[in-house]
Amino acid sequence: MSSPTDARLSAEQTYVSEVYRRLDELRDQTRRRLDQVRRSGANGTHQNRSERDAFATLYEDRLALLESVEERLVFGRLDLLEGDLRYIGRVGLSDADHHPLLTDWRAPAARPFYQATAAHPQGVTLRRHIQTRGRDVVGIEDDVLDLDAVDNPSDLAGEGALLAALAEHRTGRMGDIVATIQAEQDAIIRSDVDGVLVVQGGPGTGKTAVALHRAAYLLYAHRERMERSGVLVVGPSPVFLRYIEQVLPALGETGVVSMTIADLVPGVSVTATESDELATIKGKPIWQRIISRAVRARQRVLPRQELKVGSVSLTLRPEDVRTAHTRARRTGQPHNQARVTFVRVMLRFLAEQYAEAVDGVSEEEIPEIIDDIRSARDVRVALNLCWLPLTATGLVADLFAKPHRLAEAGRELGEPARALLYRDPGAGWTEADIPLIDEAAELIGSDDATARAQARAEEARRMDDVEYARQMLENTGLGSGIVTAEMVAERFADRGPAMTLAERALADRAWTYGHVVIDEAQELSAMAWRALLRRNPTRSMTIVGDVSQVSTSAGTRRWAETLDKRIKGSWRLETLTVNYRTPATVMDAAWAVAVAADPSHPPSEITSARDVPDALEVVETSDLGAAVHSAIEAERNAGGNLAVIVPTSSLPAYAAEFGLDVSADLTAPVVILDPPRAKGLEFDRVILVEPRRIQAESAGAGDLYVAMTRCTQRLVVVAESGLPEGLASRH
Repeated sequence: MSSPTDARLSAEQTYVSEVYRRLDELRDQTRRRLDQVRRSGANGTHQNRSERDAFATLYEDRLALLESVEERLVFGRLDLLEGDLRYIGRVGLSDADHHPLLTDWRAPAARPFYQATAAHPQGVTLRRHIQTRGRDVVGIEDDVLDLDAVDNPSDLAGEGALLAALAEHRTGRMGDIVATIQAEQDAIIRSDVDGVLVVQGGPGTGKTAVALHRAAYLLYAHRERMERSGVLVVGPSPVFLRYIEQVLPALGETGVVSMTIADLVPGVSVTATESDELATIKGKPIWQRIISRAVRARQRVLPRQELKVGSVSLTLRPEDVRTAHTRARRTGQPHNQARVTFVRVMLRFLAEQYAEAVDGVSEEEIPEIIDDIRSARDVRVALNLCWLPLTATGLVADLFAKPHRLAEAGRELGEPARALLYRDPGAGWTEADIPLIDEAAELIGSDDATARAQARAEEARRMDDVEYARQMLENTGLGSGIVTAEMVAERFADRGPAMTLAERALADRAWTYGHVVIDEAQELSAMAWRALLRRNPTRSMTIVGDVSQVSTSAGTRRWAETLDKRIKGSWRLETLTVNYRTPATVMDAAWAVAVAADPSHPPSEITSARDVPDALEVVETSDLGAAVHSAIEAERNAGGNLAVIVPTSSLPAYAAEFGLDVSADLTAPVVILDPPRAKGLEFDRVILVEPRRIQAESAGAGDLYVAMTRCTQRLVVVAESGLPEGLASRH
């Protein structure tokens, strides 16, 4: 005889199976339509081919969405006062007759699933969490919001959806929290799109998950606005981006652009590292003025000199150069674009001299004379020296490789700092260089040579289109002199398959986004903030971080100090206060260590939702290698994924000693990381090696605080060189 719980599970299984059948139908329909479009081939007019590509992209995107929501498609149900049932899931689905089967978690109708309480039931009598494994319903949990409206209260089931989710083993990839969003998190996710929202939260409070769910919600709620410009997610490291890469697709969004600060400038790759001291110098806001002066220094006034144009001698006059400089700067254009105005004005001055030197020159001949002057070697050299074409990377490289250039533009830095910044020509770029290159690119604009090459390529493509159109008109007998090949080419211009928004945004340094999400924002320097704010002129941003976890000298210790300088009056702060990840004993130890290291900036005290027995073990040893090997073996056998976190300076050496791969995928059973790479991640079990050395290598208390708060089940600290203050007293 089946129990009431079995009957409820069976009923939910029937409904969930129906939803999955509908999902399969929609997938099959979309695949058939996509196949039909692809089979149509590249025939027909340019317009037909363009329409085919557009439909193919539409069906590909739709299929990607339908494929991405396979896991936990249905996760909730609302029983409403009027007797209706409303199922909540990853996407909205309707049956063939357009009757709703599933409500998208982001829709207004789903809001009570996250926000309804017994005090404010919002028309809900019961909220049911549905737990699935694959397509099978394996559990349910009921929250009663109106006991009088429930027929059989004794039949209610469940042990807590949130607690069950917290107890699951980690997989090395961040999972979404769409089924267990808490009320304080939901309020942040659905808050207004305009303005800058800062989400401050300690370790394990779910701030990253909240930020990603907010991105998915905004894309849903403001689709038209966001589709035009997109959403940018900025993370602290490539490891972190790989960790979160499955979250947004699982929430029904595939078009978000994600990158690190190192990826901001297309075509520039980071291949080098540097000390925190150097990175801090490069992050100072003074670089805005330094780079501006460096660009201005390439706009020079040369002494009076003779310029030969054929047999005619012209004079480069300083007063003409100053006038041309002024007119070029008044355009407000970047350096390379303003140079066009400078050259045009100078050529006009020189042409007037030429006309005075050669009798009989008419006004109509001036354009031809200007062409002759432009091609003269003396003139080209002089005008380049007066207003040098620049590249952003060339300008910044010159500042570091040529001490006189940096002294000229950056006198405020001081001689010791300038000496530290020196490096050989051709040295690799570091992450702290990227905001400086971005600043230079903003002031310089596109390279003249690149622009000319692009223009030539565009013209060549246009001529190919004209030839194609001419042949088409000849073969079909159309046109009759009324419609020309040029007209057809212009009307049906086709540049091949359209790039996605993400592809276009990644290729365009100057792209501006509808919304920007910044995770671990406390690490950003002043110059990095400038680069990111440049990409979001509307100031619609979600900034996520924890000032207690800052690990760089250039970072933020108080949000107001950082944000009031840049967006005063247009930002608001929300704070997450419950740690859902870290066991209480581990959190208490981490807090004590952080307070002892920096009493002037203690972490915010947060409430841990988890009490895990034997969650913390401290091992002091005289044989570090043997102790770590033993800990790895023991924790690996205990189940779940395991991270070994070591000091940055010793990461390669320890990886070799422990037989671990630094580049291993996070889904591996055991991974080895340093604190910067571990930032934002979580693991079932963590072995922390040499905490005092981690603390000594960090610019503040942040790195050790981060390393100690990555576990969900157990932290083993192994030390050979002693324990940091705050942890020694607990040993």
